[in-house]
Amino acid sequence: MPGQQRETTFRFLAQPSDVNFGGKVHGGMVMKWIDQAGYAAAVGWSGQYCVTVAVGGIQFVKPILIGDIVVVRCKLIRTGSSSMHFAIDVIARDLRSGQERLATHCMISFVALDAPDGRPAPVPAWVPQSEDDRILASYAEKIIAMSREQQAELERVRHDIERNG
Repeated sequence: MPGQQRETTFRFLAQPSDVNFGGKVHGGMVMKWIDQAGYAAAVGWSGQYCVTVAVGGIQFVKPILIGDIVVVRCKLIRTGSSSMHFAIDVIARDLRSGQERLATHCMISFVALDAPDGRPAPVPAWVPQSEDDRILASYAEKIIAMSREQQAELERVRHDIERNG
């Protein structure tokens, strides 16, 4: 039921096919997991087909190794009229010691689309309930603002290159 599922968690084992020559999981593989878990969370909240719009503030904090249990936690932290923004933590847990470590963190944004023509579709509004919710919503606003600034800077650079080229 739309507007009910605020959090989604994926759990699985890091496999040999996920790693690079250094024996650590590829950053691109981690980004794939983030996108898959984020998509499940976005569909769970909106009840509609969704597309990824942006990934912001991604930080690869610690490596993930073969045999680690990987936990991808997605939590809705902001909604717009058709957009949803999720904080994502990727946790790695060593099977032998049981120790967990934050491997990656980011915010991922999705837009819900309607079925007939693929236009943005409204999503259920989410309202922060706790102080932690308000902190996360503020964090989302800051990441969104930085993304807009980055886009504006890219447009300025492209314009300057076109003018000089």
